[in-house]
Amino acid sequence: MRYPEVRRDDTVETIHGEEVADPYRWLEDGDSAETRAFIEAQNAFAEPVLAQLPARAAFRERLTALLEAPTRGCPWVRGGRAFAWHSDGQNQPVLVVADSVDGLEGSGDAAPRVLLDPNVLSADGTVAVTMASVSPDGALLAYGAADGGSDWRTIRIRDIATGDDLADEIPWTKWNSAVWLPGARAFSYWAYDAPTGDALTDEMGAGRLMRHETGADVADDAVLFARPDEPRMFARHWPRDDTWLVLSTDTGSSSGNDLAVARHGDDGLTQLVDGHEHEWNAIGVRQGRLYAVTDEGAARYRLAVFDLETGRESTIVPEHPEDVLLDASLTASGLVLEYSHDASHRMQLATFDGELGDAVPLGDGVSIIGSDAGKDSDTVLVSTQSFVDRGTRHVIEVDGARLVSHRTLPTPGPAAPAAVTHRIRTVSTDGVEVPAFLVRPADDPGDAARPTLIWGYGGFNIPMNPGFRAVLAAWVAAGGVLVVPNLRGGGEFGSEWHKGGTKERKQQVFDDLFAIAEHLIATGVTSVTQLALHGRSNGGLLAGAALTQRPELWAAVLPGVGVLDMLRYHRFTIGWAWASDYGDPDEADAHRYLRAYSPLHNVPTGVAYPPTLITTGDHDDRVVPAHSFKFAAELQRAQAAGQTGEGADAPVLLSIDTRAGHGMGKPKDAAALEFADQLAFAARHTGLVVAATDGAGSSRQAGAGLVAAAPEAGPEPRA
Repeated sequence: MRYPEVRRDDTVETIHGEEVADPYRWLEDGDSAETRAFIEAQNAFAEPVLAQLPARAAFRERLTALLEAPTRGCPWVRGGRAFAWHSDGQNQPVLVVADSVDGLEGSGDAAPRVLLDPNVLSADGTVAVTMASVSPDGALLAYGAADGGSDWRTIRIRDIATGDDLADEIPWTKWNSAVWLPGARAFSYWAYDAPTGDALTDEMGAGRLMRHETGADVADDAVLFARPDEPRMFARHWPRDDTWLVLSTDTGSSSGNDLAVARHGDDGLTQLVDGHEHEWNAIGVRQGRLYAVTDEGAARYRLAVFDLETGRESTIVPEHPEDVLLDASLTASGLVLEYSHDASHRMQLATFDGELGDAVPLGDGVSIIGSDAGKDSDTVLVSTQSFVDRGTRHVIEVDGARLVSHRTLPTPGPAAPAAVTHRIRTVSTDGVEVPAFLVRPADDPGDAARPTLIWGYGGFNIPMNPGFRAVLAAWVAAGGVLVVPNLRGGGEFGSEWHKGGTKERKQQVFDDLFAIAEHLIATGVTSVTQLALHGRSNGGLLAGAALTQRPELWAAVLPGVGVLDMLRYHRFTIGWAWASDYGDPDEADAHRYLRAYSPLHNVPTGVAYPPTLITTGDHDDRVVPAHSFKFAAELQRAQAAGQTGEGADAPVLLSIDTRAGHGMGKPKDAAALEFADQLAFAARHTGLVVAATDGAGSSRQAGAGLVAAAPEAGPEPRA
């Protein structure tokens, strides 16, 4: 297999006394003619290989059906109006409004009114709405539109009664949602200066928290908070309160945060927490007391309260002996607590003083993916998902810690593909038990090794919970086994579990993954010729490290938009914020352990690497595509150097979407194409034979044709 020619130069940088070659550094310039030619050549090389994959068409049809199935987002209520994101097959969901939550369920003449349709914002559907905030009186909508998958967005304001946009337009904003200030005619937002260089790659400087008054000139917006002396500091105004301004600051994607408060209109802030050592998730103010979920002195988190007059802090709900307190909300009469139990979610009510009450029956093995509660109402709205549930919406009435009523709203569209979920556990290299979800097709008796896909992440305190993802559901619907491990670095089991997979302990995340993979093989779930690995972003790093450290373990590897150059990740856009998880490459100790596992810097020749499909978007301004470009070039060179016999059936492909970013807001048709290529590639190299579909995305035959992989298949801000 002759890969595209990619120029290697003699770039060498001395870092902490070590000479580090970087022969593809020129690929960091995404706009150069040479890089554009590289993109064209890689896509021209990959497309014919992908086009010949036997399951590509079947997966495209199956994924299109799954992605176009109707969806209904979690409703929220403001000022007597109900809002929700609805999709009936459009590329982007639309925001609808009605006079009540039940009014959102109407059809025909009784259908809710479309308030905002992102699909009309661009001809190709690549402009997405990535932020929407309704004023407390239900009169105005502040929304942020992002182009081509970028994290940059422009904020506009829409009159909800008329559906017309006002003249206000705020460019160069990121991260924060608009948070409305007292009077509901002004809001806070996070902004940056307009980039002077490449907006998609240049390291970002200091931002600032601004106040915008509706109808005013943006140039006159007031600065609420700025620290130009600390360019790597974020600030957020939350929760919204008409008396108190609550300010949270942090210095990284998973670092601790500080809290400060002031009465609206007063000068100066009173610091409640400083040092950025622990998480303090402020959730609401009631009668001069600020409630916050924290891991200070509680690895599984506790609910604390601050007296805002004295600054004194005390515990309302102590740390649970087993479960992790994820979040909490105020209602008019009490508290709603969200817990994680063995990586699935549950909900419990409590009094304002923390006395526990009724459990809310959300179901077993679910994740809470959205909720809306407010201190002026005793109605709580919740959305849940699972591996086999596309989404269930719950309407809950409470009275303090007592559950008054619970009902679900109808779910339109077909049911999710039938499947059965199990929990498996194995012991990692340090003696710690690591669990995973194992999802089988409902008709799979589990009596033989099957083509299996591991979907992993392991970082930034982000939990891998039961959830419905079209790309994963399509794999199971086609007859494959899905495994979602709960690796160190994630947020499933509290802050110590997260910290156990960060910085100098990052290798433990990879070791956890290898332990799960070896357990699957040892117990007969799958074999090395049937096991594929997929991960995105930080999960792309996981896939890249697994590929370079244990190439013999995988039948195929699929790194998506991955962080793959661990010595330069911090030099682009928001990458420096990830040092809270990875460590700072500019520090000698961090350089040492980052160098040891950085996928780009650990690709020796003479190794038989498994079939690999690397995917990225050339508009990705979160994890810049140079990570994938450089890694693909290096891996192709190494694979070509050692390619003989069976290696010819182990291609290294780079597929680049030229109108996409990190993934947020990606049009459904583009997502279906990308996911189909990934799954068809995995199916080809694990031996999953995918049945044709009946035109509606379902299999024409009972069960799935599964065969062992052919022997020649060979041994696969936050990022």
